Amino acid sequence: MTVTVSPAESRDHLAWRRLFAAYGEFYATELTEAELDRAWAWIHDPARATRCLIARTADGTPVGLAHYRAEDSPLSGTRGFLDDLFVDPAHRGGGAVDALFAGLRRVAAEEGWPNVRWRTAENNYRARAAYDRHGAKTVFLTYAMDA
Repeated sequence: MTVTVSPAESRDHLAWRRLFAAYGEFYATELTEAELDRAWAWIHDPARATRCLIARTADGTPVGLAHYRAEDSPLSGTRGFLDDLFVDPAHRGGGAVDALFAGLRRVAAEEGWPNVRWRTAENNYRARAAYDRHGAKTVFLTYAMDA
């Protein structure tokens, strides 16, 4: 399957909503209409860092997304951070994830980021197999503290 990647456009809104809602379901998180609206607004707000790449089949059908942003690190400078990556299950194995990572690599080079980091669930084995092709697992663990 031929897959192209480009930034999310207004024409992608409904397909993006479907993909992002499915991503939320994978992580047992039901996204409300307000949360979907907020995320879509962030992607297109020049004052926010969040951006989105969309993977499309040869006929232009959106089949995957990658939400990413610049992340400032006082220790190592600005780098990229991949918040979310999702490919429609019906299109997995067709090159969409590799195309999204290639697009993210292009963005990182254009922005001058030395690298892009991301997290995933320990038991997300299928995604981890793809991630192992595109990056190196770090020694860092993620912690969360409630407010």
